[in-house]
Amino acid sequence: MKTVAQIIKSKPDQAVHSITPQASMLEAATLMARHNVGALLVIEGERIAGIVSERDIARRGVLASDAPAQIPVLDIMSSPVQFVQPNQTTDDCMALMTEKRLRHLPVLDNGRLVGMLSIGDLVKDVISEQEFIIHQLEHYISGDRVEAAVWRS
Repeated sequence: MKTVAQIIKSKPDQAVHSITPQASMLEAATLMARHNVGALLVIEGERIAGIVSERDIARRGVLASDAPAQIPVLDIMSSPVQFVQPNQTTDDCMALMTEKRLRHLPVLDNGRLVGMLSIGDLVKDVISEQEFIIHQLEHYISGDRVEAAVWRS
């Protein structure tokens, strides 16, 4: 089982995108589209004030207003923000995401932001691990000699 740090390290784009609480919902949607991400951290000064996702925009913004471009992120963001630490496991993340119905988790190391995990990152890792196990089992069943496999990290 991998740790959050291992998942973050394996991501091709490790950037964490953010926005201010005063920015508009339209600016948030535009930034998400530009970076192909489903959520932005809402940063006020050096503090994480919240998180805004595509779901927040759809449910709290567009459906609740006649003028979605005028709504500040502050009005639709989720707060407080659930987060994980680099030494936690992928199972820890899946359990938290399932329990709290989350799709994104910021990663904090001693209070410092070091990354962002999405449910997609975790699913990709689970699929990769399952493919590795299937490959090893196929070789075992077919009788092929397989060198001792070291679990990929």
